[in-house]
Amino acid sequence: MPKLVSHRYVTRICLGLLTLFLSPACPAVEYEVGPGKACAEIEDVPWEALRAGDTVTIHWRENPYPAKFVLCARGTRDQPIQVRGVPNSQGLLPVIDGRNAVTRKELNYWNEVRGVIKIGGANRPSDTTPAYITMENLDIRSARPPYEFTGRDGRTPYSGNAAAIFIEKGEFITIRGCVLRESGNGLFIAAETKDAVVEGCYIHDNGIEGSYYQHNTYTAAAGLIYQFNRFGSLRPGCGGNNLKDRSAGLVVRYNWIEDGNRQLDLVDAEDSEHLRSDPRYRSTYVYGNVLIEHEGEGNSQIVHYGGDSGKTEWYRKGTLYFYHNTVVSTREGNTTWFRLSTNDEQAECWNNIVYVTTDGGRLALMTESGTLNLGRNWIKSGWVATHDALAGRIT
Repeated sequence: MPKLVSHRYVTRICLGLLTLFLSPACPAVEYEVGPGKACAEIEDVPWEALRAGDTVTIHWRENPYPAKFVLCARGTRDQPIQVRGVPNSQGLLPVIDGRNAVTRKELNYWNEVRGVIKIGGANRPSDTTPAYITMENLDIRSARPPYEFTGRDGRTPYSGNAAAIFIEKGEFITIRGCVLRESGNGLFIAAETKDAVVEGCYIHDNGIEGSYYQHNTYTAAAGLIYQFNRFGSLRPGCGGNNLKDRSAGLVVRYNWIEDGNRQLDLVDAEDSEHLRSDPRYRSTYVYGNVLIEHEGEGNSQIVHYGGDSGKTEWYRKGTLYFYHNTVVSTREGNTTWFRLSTNDEQAECWNNIVYVTTDGGRLALMTESGTLNLGRNWIKSGWVATHDALAGRIT
């Protein structure tokens, strides 16, 4: 007769097999970059081989790292892929400079001209939708003409709409504690992205001279939070906005946003049906921010909400919830708090401070269109409803 095997022994076998199958095929790896580290340069990192749980640690050095790369891999909630800088003793971040940058030859990806760092979209590594990627504590700069880099097509100039960080697609992407500057756009997020967070960053001195089409940030995503960031002026002679967005599910909270053609330009998802059909497209939240407009900063409107494509059926046609913000204008001429694109746009404005340094009569609450509902705001006395012909409604 066959020998009986005890229940306890079978349980131990099953638990052992379960542990074997659930264990990761490869343990997470940390790649260290910098003086005296295993990788002297950023292009020494095997970006094409990153897996869930891997970390790339870039240490500060006196000279910038002239490098560019793509991240096209999937982390998990518990094992994100992290690219993080290590500041020096004075708090200076390691610099990744797009000028004369070199792409690692093992990488092959399209749209190299669009950014110093790209997330999503590659031939090598194999294309996928990146997920659970965190990038933090890096100073990334110089993605714009006339700067050039060396990539798969040899010596190549950046495009005018290049960005310090270009997210072509991805999900659960976090950009934290970075400086994004000296580029066409500081940050560009395309519409195939969802659930992104931009926090604790300093974004300034971006744009293209004589152009209104490049901005400190230009974003479109299904679920996007900006929080705890500092936005500074664009580069001299650049006419772009500070924060321009076409997202569904946008939250802008606890940021310092200073200057730009407009501080906030929240318009329609002109190239994305899936964003326009997202229920969150109709609700936008802006709260706890400081918005500052100085003399000579272009458009006199602080916030634009609705659309700019001219196809009004695509416009947001929802509600902008605007509360607990401080708005300051030092313009010598007129300042307009809101432009709502059509009468189908509405703003709910509560517990804000709105102050102009000139006479209160220079401050208008809105342009012509939309519904503006106000309550418990402190507004410079003498304000007017509009500097135009009011076709909307103020309550």
